[in-house]
Amino acid sequence: MPSVIPSAARVVDMTTGDRPVEVVPVDHPLGHDTGWHMHERGQLIYAEAGVMAIETVAGVWVIPPARAVWVPAATRHRTMARTAIRMRNVFIRADARARLPTDCVVVTVSPLMRELIREAEGLPVNYDPEGADGRLMAVLLDRIETLPATPLHLPMPTDPRLQRITETLAADPADSRRLADWARHAGASARTLARLFHRDLGMTFGTWRQQARLLAALERLAAGAPVTMVALDLGYDSPSAFSAMFKRAFGVSPSGYFKVPHGGERTDAPQ
Repeated sequence: MPSVIPSAARVVDMTTGDRPVEVVPVDHPLGHDTGWHMHERGQLIYAEAGVMAIETVAGVWVIPPARAVWVPAATRHRTMARTAIRMRNVFIRADARARLPTDCVVVTVSPLMRELIREAEGLPVNYDPEGADGRLMAVLLDRIETLPATPLHLPMPTDPRLQRITETLAADPADSRRLADWARHAGASARTLARLFHRDLGMTFGTWRQQARLLAALERLAAGAPVTMVALDLGYDSPSAFSAMFKRAFGVSPSGYFKVPHGGERTDAPQ
């Protein structure tokens, strides 16, 4: 459930050297919450294994295996472990690249990118930027700039009337009330609410609720819940209806999503 964002957050420096790019591995147990913080460097947070959620003022990003989220420098955020996670952080100094995203975005990590991160993780802290290690980091940056975006973001509104709706649905995605049913709860007409969803979130109420359900499904599936239970818990009429919606969104069935994310290797939980 989205939480209250503090006006300030502690600055955390996880790097130990002065090179423009550094990979920092971190493992967290199920349920771990980093609390609100920010970094002076931009951060690519890669889920090598497990599922995590990243929250900022703009919304929530769900990160399953083979995905990563780019968090620009000085962005207040928190990381929550939905399962035990094996997390790899790529910290990038501001002067390293000018073509990195200015907003948070979830990206798909290719097998090549995965291996580059693994190799960079083993480099000396103060590697030679002009040598082979520096060239490896340059290739890593090149690949980060071209990573394809993935629709794993649940935007959150700033309008308090919409917040009453989205906070309730984030806590209970199975709530099936129509927009007209929310009018009294939100203190606005259904027409006004529909307009606010387009203005604040760039999507309809139905699309937002579907996205909330799909991201909640990812978290439950990663924790090992059966597809049928997930479908019914999230308000779908049947497992087949849920599976069809899931496949339209992610291109693969719910049962197959975590099995072979890349190159025949399971990465649904830390080893």
